[in-house]
Amino acid sequence: MEIRDLQIFLAVADEGSITKAAEKLEYVQSSISIRIQQLEKELNTTLFRRGRQGVQLTTSGEALRSYAEKIIFLTHEAERVVADNTIPRGPLRIGSLETTAAVRLPYILTDYLKAYPEVDLTLKTGTTEELIHFVLKYELDGAFVAAPVEHAELDITEVGVEELVLVSSGQFAPFDHPEQLRNLTLLVFRVGCSYRRKLEDGLHAKGIIPARIMEFGTLEGILGCIHAGLGVSVLPRSVVERAKVQYQLRSQDIEDKFYLTPTLFIRRKDTYKTAAVSEFIRVSRDRFN
Repeated sequence: MEIRDLQIFLAVADEGSITKAAEKLEYVQSSISIRIQQLEKELNTTLFRRGRQGVQLTTSGEALRSYAEKIIFLTHEAERVVADNTIPRGPLRIGSLETTAAVRLPYILTDYLKAYPEVDLTLKTGTTEELIHFVLKYELDGAFVAAPVEHAELDITEVGVEELVLVSSGQFAPFDHPEQLRNLTLLVFRVGCSYRRKLEDGLHAKGIIPARIMEFGTLEGILGCIHAGLGVSVLPRSVVERAKVQYQLRSQDIEDKFYLTPTLFIRRKDTYKTAAVSEFIRVSRDRFN
């Protein structure tokens, strides 16, 4: 079994299609099919169920997938460890919440990349739940997420604290009572967003069910709809203050300390902490506030 065989196996598993995997890897389809058949023969098991709609992993295939991901990651990790020294360099895959990416990251990235130009940094945004998944699957070296996060396989560092505020259009009068939110539309990120969960849990605790919930994939979408008077949301004060330059927004304090939310940097405990990662965490903590 070769590393390349495992990479081909994972590509087929991820794409659910030998044809798509061949296109992704820039191989001819017959070559992919032969390598998968050879791997199945070597392991004396069937890894995929073939069908008109593509391929699906068998139970044996699912078991191999978990090990293959670890083997591929550890291979790259070994290369990074051997090449690592006190100067940050090489690839660095970072994940971030949309809100953190909009307000905090520009300054962090500017300072970091100015100091360490040899780092090849890539950024992926998502919700807290999505980013945790990507880190656990070795797809990211680390990510900024919102507390609370508890997981035995994660190393967690607090880099700062965000104060969440209630955000509405400037055309709305201030809200005197939470009950006033009952007949409004909540504008939120998709399920898995910690800020959304805090808002929904807070309203639920008061027995308040909003008239409608609308999900968005981007911060700009939420801000634009708040500006237009479509509904309200809960966002970090840092985001709202910056957005007021472009949008007509009203922000209100939320007295409950429940809405003071630490921003955390997470990474897998079993991964080597490279100089690039260590310095990124340091710069993030210095620059966050």
